[in-house]
Amino acid sequence: MIIKQLSDNEIRVHIFKALSDEVRLNIVAMLFEKKTEMSCGEIGEILDINKSTASYHFKTLREAGLTTTRKVGQNKFVSLNTAVFDKILPGFLDTLA
Repeated sequence: MIIKQLSDNEIRVHIFKALSDEVRLNIVAMLFEKKTEMSCGEIGEILDINKSTASYHFKTLREAGLTTTRKVGQNKFVSLNTAVFDKILPGFLDTLA
């Protein structure tokens, strides 16, 4: 299978769409503040969103390249992909503090 390379502008569109939702922006801010990975369940509880809704938001952030997900047993842990923020939106994370 041949994977199409995305242009920088296409990448930006995915990122801005992902960040245009307040819940997803709150997830990014929370992960940045904690400076470590968090479990999907923990984030869902803090933001008071159900599992299905949380899953959708995590998927959107992951597909935009903003987060990475690690699975351990039945638990999933999410962390920020700071390299993408540093390349495409330098300084953006500091505005969330």
